[in-house]
Amino acid sequence: MRVIVICVLLCLPVAGRAKGEKSGHFDYWVMALSWSPNWCEIEGDARGAEQCAARQDVGWVLHGLWPQYHRGWPSFCPTLERPPSRVMTGQMADIMGSSGLAWYQWNKHGVCSGLSAAGYFRAARQAYDSIARPAVFRKLDKVVTLPASVVEAAFLKANPGLEADMITITCKGGHIQEARICLSLDLEPVPCGRDVIRDCTLKDALFTPLR
Repeated sequence: MRVIVICVLLCLPVAGRAKGEKSGHFDYWVMALSWSPNWCEIEGDARGAEQCAARQDVGWVLHGLWPQYHRGWPSFCPTLERPPSRVMTGQMADIMGSSGLAWYQWNKHGVCSGLSAAGYFRAARQAYDSIARPAVFRKLDKVVTLPASVVEAAFLKANPGLEADMITITCKGGHIQEARICLSLDLEPVPCGRDVIRDCTLKDALFTPLR
């Protein structure tokens, strides 16, 4: 009988269960900066993304500002905050590449911040402005191959407050993908947790110049 009861309980609908973790409870932020030309090469061109148009001059864009635990991360948290308006997400396109990305980042990560949509986007812009993007990559005139460690070194040189355990470089499809920087709740650089520090080890990662 006990086995039957357990089976019945497991088969009950889960619509009433809360999705995600408790909003506003996390240890630090991870800010992900994506090199737009590489993203366009990997997937953006195939999507016809606006940020990949030849007339654009988009370099490092803000992929997201993510609440993070020391181990793991929350996502899709239940929240009573109102979702952002089209105007609000549109205003983030200058640093995020598109309003669609801004909406997605709020829906997955911003809802876990404990902030309003406006507050989350203010924090995202503040974080983005707090980190200098190395100018050297904007001077490239052709595709180059380089070790991922060179990209990390360029960020460390441009940001004296950063240390090697506060940033990680990721790769995707043989390209440099992102620089991920760990920030305190006050948006100051802090060491990353073990599950964030997963540096790309490629010695010949592709790096695409601005178009």
